[in-house]
Amino acid sequence: MAIDRRNFLKAIAALGVMPIATLARADGAPAFVAARMKGNADFSVAVLDHAGTVLFSESIDGRAHDIAISPDRTVAVVFARRPGFFALVIDLAGRRPVATFAPPEGRHFYGHGFFSADGRLLYATENDFEAERGVLGVYDVAAGYRRTGELSTHGIGPHEALLMRDGRTIAIGNGGVATHPDYDRMKLNLPTMEPSLVYLDAVTGDLVDKVMLPASLHQLSIRHMAEAANGTIWFGGQYEGSETDAVDLVGTHRPGSDPQLIAAPSTAYEGMRQYVGAVAVNDAGTRVAATSPVGGHVVIFDAETRGFVESRAIADVCGIAPDGRDFFISDGRGRLWQGPNLISEAPDLAWDNHVRKIG
Repeated sequence: MAIDRRNFLKAIAALGVMPIATLARADGAPAFVAARMKGNADFSVAVLDHAGTVLFSESIDGRAHDIAISPDRTVAVVFARRPGFFALVIDLAGRRPVATFAPPEGRHFYGHGFFSADGRLLYATENDFEAERGVLGVYDVAAGYRRTGELSTHGIGPHEALLMRDGRTIAIGNGGVATHPDYDRMKLNLPTMEPSLVYLDAVTGDLVDKVMLPASLHQLSIRHMAEAANGTIWFGGQYEGSETDAVDLVGTHRPGSDPQLIAAPSTAYEGMRQYVGAVAVNDAGTRVAATSPVGGHVVIFDAETRGFVESRAIADVCGIAPDGRDFFISDGRGRLWQGPNLISEAPDLAWDNHVRKIG
């Protein structure tokens, strides 16, 4: 039966997404998930196919941040934005929420988490705010996401954490910024902050390595990261020092070595306005991208040579996920991008900080 194009477009528009171009891979299979908001009171998380079409969505109580995807790609866990107190578990195959859970008293989520290699445990970056220390909360999946313990992150303000490709090493970006939910998102220790990259043994919880930036860069808060195919951690920082300082915002590290910041044309970093909101490595492992919603720029590097490749101007850009040799990108103006190509927009919506690839 022939498809009526006008009715098709109306159906898509009803989902809150307006197609911009004809797309390959519009197969209707879940491919990406991201949080979004409409105004100041309507929050949801949406599951998208490769074409950027919303397959289904679920309402949530407030702004969300990032999403953890289970190893078998059947479950997504959506974390509240810092200081957050809820997490929503979504059955991707059944297209429905199946559970919610919260951190214990005295803790709040920092917005990021990940599953163990076997999918039995979920780890979440959390704030022990009275003691001003970071922890990874450990949740038992089979027990309905019951919290079974925590691991120290050996720093303050852990933000993004991930399980490395070896299936055993946990990498953590400690932003170094002390916060307390009684003061919302106020930064309480900027003169003394100490960001760090920490590596833990996922089995024993032991500290494997901890590295810090030079003292002159102690206000470069390490927040987001991704692992390249060769085991190198790429990280992005948010600079809390003077607005007139010129600071390299993206760096790399391998356990056992010193972190190295990456030089780029001054116009590239200036366009990011001292702020990296997300980092991603493409599926091919050849490119690494960092986004800045503050500056409205995406900066792309060669994963092997660490050389600067290009910068793209996209207003209010933040969410980024691997998509073949390029990236799937979302922004705060309701737009979705495949590489440099705009594929959809919903001006009444704002995509939140992160978009996560399902498969």
